[in-house]
Amino acid sequence: MPPELAEAARALFGDRLELAAAYAELLATDGVVRGLIGPREAPRIWDRHLLNCAAVAERIPPDASVLDVGSGAGLPGLVLAIARPDLTVTLVEPLARRTSFLVEVVESLGLAKTVRVFRGRAEEAATGSTGVGPFSADIVTARAVAPLDRLAAWCLPLTVRGGRLVAMKGASAADEIAEHAEAVAKLGGGEPTVQRCGVGVIEPPATVVEIVRERVVNQPRVKSAAKRSRGGRRRGR
Repeated sequence: MPPELAEAARALFGDRLELAAAYAELLATDGVVRGLIGPREAPRIWDRHLLNCAAVAERIPPDASVLDVGSGAGLPGLVLAIARPDLTVTLVEPLARRTSFLVEVVESLGLAKTVRVFRGRAEEAATGSTGVGPFSADIVTARAVAPLDRLAAWCLPLTVRGGRLVAMKGASAADEIAEHAEAVAKLGGGEPTVQRCGVGVIEPPATVVEIVRERVVNQPRVKSAAKRSRGGRRRGR
């Protein structure tokens, strides 16, 4: 861990910092070898990935259930499970090589009591069409998955009524809301809002778009896209 990030890491992970460091090592080694993290991302795992994801924990209530859609290498789902042992987390990921990595990491870090891995798409998790599930959660998270309209179509069915989609986004978050708010409303979501996480702890703060699932609607089928890789410029999943 870069020394300049140590204070932020302690603030976000507390007494779970050693566990976070073990996960960072797995990402920087096995994660790179297996193509889940780009080689150029290895030196930036803490600032670009772990701390950003851990900051999102402030938007999640105590003892919540969390579904991480398109989890990839476990970002943000595994990071949230490390930072917040009160959460129960399900990692939803369709690709076998990624789910294999996730299962191994969960076992290696001793997180099996609070974290499970589901291999499948969001639609399959929502319907139980694979014979496992259906799943639902208080909070559904996603990072670098898709534009907001498609993301809402995949994630809102997994969110309990009154629960929230918490989507990690970048500088274009407000533009996405302006473009897709009408589509989100048709899918049963409330007005999307932009939240900054980790203010005063990390710089820049993490940006998320939050959508409350206000009502249940019959939703059109949306063609699922393979989620992009977790490191650097995202490759097709």
